Amino acid sequence: MERAKRKWGDRKDGIWLKDLPAMNRIMPGIMPNRADNEAHINVEVDLRPLDAYLAQKNQGRTEDKYTYFHVISAAIAKAFILRPRMNRFICNKRIYQHRDLTLAFVVKKQFSDKSEEGLAFLSIDDKETMDSYHSKIMSVIHDNRRSDIKDTSTGAMDIINKLPQWLINLILSTTLWLDKHGWAPQFLIGTDPNHASIFLSNLGSIGLEGGYHHLVNWGTNSCFIVLGKKYMKKEYFKDGSSDLYEVIPLGITLDERIADGYYYSGTVALVKQLLAHPELLDLPADTEVEYSIRR
Repeated sequence: MERAKRKWGDRKDGIWLKDLPAMNRIMPGIMPNRADNEAHINVEVDLRPLDAYLAQKNQGRTEDKYTYFHVISAAIAKAFILRPRMNRFICNKRIYQHRDLTLAFVVKKQFSDKSEEGLAFLSIDDKETMDSYHSKIMSVIHDNRRSDIKDTSTGAMDIINKLPQWLINLILSTTLWLDKHGWAPQFLIGTDPNHASIFLSNLGSIGLEGGYHHLVNWGTNSCFIVLGKKYMKKEYFKDGSSDLYEVIPLGITLDERIADGYYYSGTVALVKQLLAHPELLDLPADTEVEYSIRR
């Protein structure tokens, strides 16, 4: 994807969108805080198509296996590429289009109470396939779990944490102001998930139910998605029969100011279509997909 040239009013991470309907231009001024403008959507992912797909992808593999998290996150990223309004954010009462599509999540270095956490942050290309995405995400996870490597944001926070509290408060206040105008230093926000297009939390991997997670006013993230622990769902049909199968819950929290409900509905429908036919993820991410919004 060719990067647009930076114009007056643009940020290094976003293009200022000026040609918008009146409501979209005015809403950020009336309701300026991201955390006050949350829309929450619950989705259940049928695991039957994913189980068949993962069995095929993992055939002969003994390590770095494909997982539900890999497939679900790849489907969400592809939906953002095909529906670019999802990749917008609002700062300083202006609406911007992210220059890049980025995805972030927290990596637990070890599954123990005392283990540190690392920040995984990766860019998604228009031509990304399931295989290239899997290689990219596994590389980031392996780097994060190495004890001698720290992501840039965590390293910067460790340095600031050694300072006296009054100086920490001053640095944070200054950084918040800089971030509001798009001037925050890269060494602080380089791998910060709150500056990603998509912030994912895989609570199911640590045995927790899915649900709601808030947005934050810091950063540029307009979409937080929680994957919960899988469970059994029973579906009933008109003829009186039923079917029992596993699902994973997704809790999606969005900034309602970046698009309208119909656009969000179309995005959810696209994600469902991709997860019902995960082989579509083997094609380049910008390959169009047919889907429909059921009414």
